[in-house]
Formats: sequence, C-alpha cells, structure tokens
Amino acid sequence: MGGDYEPLLEDTVEISAAPAGVWELVSDVRRIPQWSPQVDSTRLREGYDRVELGAQFTNRNSHGGLEWTTHGEIVRFEAGREIAFRIKENWVVWSFQLESTNEGGTRLTQRRETPDGISDLSLELTDGYLGGQAEFTKTQRAGMRQTLEGIKAAAEA
Repeated sequence: MGGDYEPLLEDTVEISAAPAGVWELVSDVRRIPQWSPQVDSTRLREGYDRVELGAQFTNRNSHGGLEWTTHGEIVRFEAGREIAFRIKENWVVWSFQLESTNEGGTRLTQRRETPDGISDLSLELTDGYLGGQAEFTKTQRAGMRQTLEGIKAAAEA
C-alpha cells in the first residue's frame, strides 16, 4: 500500500433545493455519467435491478484517449443522507453525503476515501498512463467540482 497519493479528496456545494430532490439525483449511480467528466456509462450488473446496499455495477471510464472499465459495489446507502460505493480495481470509496441547510437547501459533499489504500495496480497505471499521482489528483479534484456543479444545476432547474 505505497504510493504518494492524498488519502482523502473532498468537495462541497450548496444547492438551493431540498435534500429529497438532490437525493433523487445522487442516489442512482446510473446517473453519474450525466455529470462526471470521467464516467461515460454506468450499468447495474446482472442480478441487480435496484440501486441499494450491496448492489454491484460496472462503469466505463475515459480520460484523454484512454478508456477502462471498473466495478463498483454500494457499501453505504442511507436514504436521503448518504450513498457510498467501493471500486474493486483501486479499492477507493466514493460517496455523496447530504445535509439540510437552514435555508431549506442542501449541502452536498462528494468524497474519495482510501480506507485500504490504493491498489498497487492502480498506482502503477496512474503513474504510467495518467500523468502521475499529483497530476491525476488535480484532474480528480476538477472532476469532482464539475460533478457537483452539474448536480447543483440539475437540482436547481
């Protein structure tokens, strides 16, 4: 579990929409490609027909000219509050957390956590093909901002 990476990436946006409406958007991982610059498609794996705790899914991702597939599993699912999924290939956990604000809106936080580190294979591929850890972290931070701003726009529309 080596590698020179940041163990936690996090960004937050204030949304002028009730948490229930924001939850409708973020609670279905199949909608992530609408906002994420890296995730091109997401589909539930065979045998899963609902997004819920334990559901598994497949992502098709791209960055520059590279394309790759990842496999996720919902590891936390608390209706109206949090959805989190772990990516099998790199071990990271992505989540969306919702909080009500005093103004009747929603504070939405996206996180990338590394409770078990990042897989050696992922570190090697990031260093070899994605510009290294520091550069790819910048890309991920920008992607998180774009994702949150996209969700905000959709929720406020």
